[in-house]
Amino acid sequence: MVKTQELFDMTHSLAGSYLTDFEYPWQALGGIKGLILSLGPGLGEQYIEYAPQVWVHKTAVVAPTAYLGAPCIIGAGTEVRHCAFIRGSALVGENCVVGNSVELKNVILFDNVQVPHYNYVGDSILGYKSHMGAGSLTSNVKSDKTLVVVKSWAEEMPTGLKKFGAMVGDFVEVGCNSVLNPGTVVGRHTNIYPTSCVRGVVPPDSIWKKDGTVVAKRPAV
Repeated sequence: MVKTQELFDMTHSLAGSYLTDFEYPWQALGGIKGLILSLGPGLGEQYIEYAPQVWVHKTAVVAPTAYLGAPCIIGAGTEVRHCAFIRGSALVGENCVVGNSVELKNVILFDNVQVPHYNYVGDSILGYKSHMGAGSLTSNVKSDKTLVVVKSWAEEMPTGLKKFGAMVGDFVEVGCNSVLNPGTVVGRHTNIYPTSCVRGVVPPDSIWKKDGTVVAKRPAV
């Protein structure tokens, strides 16, 4: 449930071929900056170098109050709204929403991802059509500053990383004002209740309730 291929459809990101080289997605975090710098110059005439090492598709809409730090790529049809703060090393896919007062740092956002209101996403990967509700965020450093460990019911997986937010699979819905603690992995098609404090591995096709209870989704009738 935590392997790269189990979480993401690689056809929905410019990072797809890059990510397939890693068994676990957090192994890719250290190379995001280099990936963007390698992709940018070859993106073609549909992209404008908005600033040095900042490539924005011609159909993207960037608010004049937004900050785009290098290096970053903003895909086709994406909206970067008022006062968004992209600190750098951000690969943002097509038809995404990076909303007001949202901060991104060292991230991959697959196509159709929405981080629309007051979100912080750092050292994380958000899968295709995932959505972060208003005020929800990834916490990417442990309070004791020790290295992040991915924990599931079956095992503990040391990552060797001090900074690691969350790996959020395709079609995940994160409720408003929720916190994804360092090393959280959320499987595809899972829902997180609003105001939840999430940690560890959350299975695909499940619901994380506010008290930490996890239940399987009922099949659609």
